[in-house]
Amino acid sequence: MAVIEAASTLTDDELRTRLVEWLRENLPPLWVEAVEEGDEEKLHQARDLVDYNDWCARLGEAGWTTPTWPAEYGFLGLSGAQAKVVNEELARWRVPRSFNIIGIGMGGPTIMQWGTDEQKQRLLEPMAKHEEIWCQLFSEPGSGSDVASLATRAVRDGDEWVVNGQKVWTTLAHMAKWGLLVARTDPDKPKHKGLSYFIVDMKAPGVEVRPLKQITGDAEFNEVFFTDVRIPDSMRLGPEGEGWMVATTTLMNERAALSGAGSASDQNVGGGPVDAVIALAQKNGSANDAVVRQRLAQAVIEGRVIKMTNLRANAARKAGHQPGPEGSITKLFQAEYNQRLQNLAVDILGDNGMAWLPDDEATATTVRGFLRSRANTIEGGTSEIMRNILGERVLGLPKEPSVDRDIAWKDVKRSS
Repeated sequence: MAVIEAASTLTDDELRTRLVEWLRENLPPLWVEAVEEGDEEKLHQARDLVDYNDWCARLGEAGWTTPTWPAEYGFLGLSGAQAKVVNEELARWRVPRSFNIIGIGMGGPTIMQWGTDEQKQRLLEPMAKHEEIWCQLFSEPGSGSDVASLATRAVRDGDEWVVNGQKVWTTLAHMAKWGLLVARTDPDKPKHKGLSYFIVDMKAPGVEVRPLKQITGDAEFNEVFFTDVRIPDSMRLGPEGEGWMVATTTLMNERAALSGAGSASDQNVGGGPVDAVIALAQKNGSANDAVVRQRLAQAVIEGRVIKMTNLRANAARKAGHQPGPEGSITKLFQAEYNQRLQNLAVDILGDNGMAWLPDDEATATTVRGFLRSRANTIEGGTSEIMRNILGERVLGLPKEPSVDRDIAWKDVKRSS
């Protein structure tokens, strides 16, 4: 189904009505009944009736996945306030959303700011429709928090660039069609000045992806090796040598995406909403413990603080501002808050958190959320780096000493 024409001219009530009509037409009748009746068991059954990839494609094609993306590229072109209406209704209907957050939350905004018209026409629609998954190729074994010190090289050869090097901690690289790649194109310049930004085909010859297994047993992250990989210059994003400026756009949007700044929901807490933890405590009697009740109350308070911070971020975007260093506030607080919440959930489980029956999906999900939350304060920028950004760019404190900022990258001493 095509997007609504002139959607931005609709009132909030008209927009909500059109979305609900679309949902009723595209969701299984059992799903509609479950939402209207508030029947969790029926909703659980209805999930088996939805083909995830097909659903994400239809949601994206109709424009509901990326409501604020411009109408000139086939999207709805809604304001931030209108997008809030859309997201609230999608949350109320409990619909599946695309896991392509690196593409939609980071790649899309970067392409819209720095990309050519041809790049926007080619890349945005399949990204929104969950047809092409994206990954981010920034971190390297020797360049984690100091991304600008990266060593992966891109050498120009006519209308192409030849790339050699290694990236690591690359989420979804094993599934991705495209990667957001920053590589060094001029080692004679200081580390921030000699970089360029590319869109690389992850299926191209010379790209090797090796999964890294996590404590959860999953392998979301990967290491990626580039051996004489050729990238057309037409897939360079932004001016040659200005890769750090382009990367900064991606990083600002990454922090907004990982902090949930696109949502105003007070249930936006990563691995598990507060209500679910409260329900668990009530079910097993832990809520009778005064200390547990105090921790639950604190979790609710902090969830509301995140909601209010996100509302301010939404207001800034509505006014036309790009995500800035203040995004580090929500990323930092969200990461540490989710870890506290997951710790509380496991504490409430008690001995059941050490062993459970194979069919106890609820406990398995809770424990997995606890294990997965260990990465929250590392991925997307460590909490230490977030505090540095806030100190320097928000509070105006002096920068930490950096002896390699103004010397050629090739002259920086590094371990061999």
